[in-house]
Amino acid sequence: MSSESFGNTTLAQVALVVHDIEEACRRWSDLLGQPIPDIIVTDPGDQVAMTFRGAPSNAQAKLAFFSLGPVQLELIEPMGGESVWQEALDQKGEHVQHLAFWVEGMQKSVDFLKERGIPMCQRGDMGPGQYGYFDGQERLGVTLELLEQKREARAEA
Repeated sequence: MSSESFGNTTLAQVALVVHDIEEACRRWSDLLGQPIPDIIVTDPGDQVAMTFRGAPSNAQAKLAFFSLGPVQLELIEPMGGESVWQEALDQKGEHVQHLAFWVEGMQKSVDFLKERGIPMCQRGDMGPGQYGYFDGQERLGVTLELLEQKREARAEA
């Protein structure tokens, strides 16, 4: 990882939080001319070592993904519990909630962003990998998500 970047500048996802994922899938399917994607439910937070703002969280969400070439459009419907998804939906309603990037060596990226005033606000395991959300609202106007395919160690804020 370069000392001038958090690890990757290739956009992987644009994600929106929504109130009703089934309806949002229908709207986007109609607009994009793509089939309605499968909706998956995340594992409960306690099964994936999820933390939200430093505390354990048992939150879950429904997710759906549209392929837009090299970038995914992710739709997220929070299902309860404290999470970055529920917080975003409560504060701003339906909107673009995060931009996501794949990285290697998550902890280096966590430290890089923290030094720049963009702290990690949620993390969880994702199969053999992990994800982390970073509160970039003040500095960037959007939350960042970093995705790591093979977890070296659980990232710490």
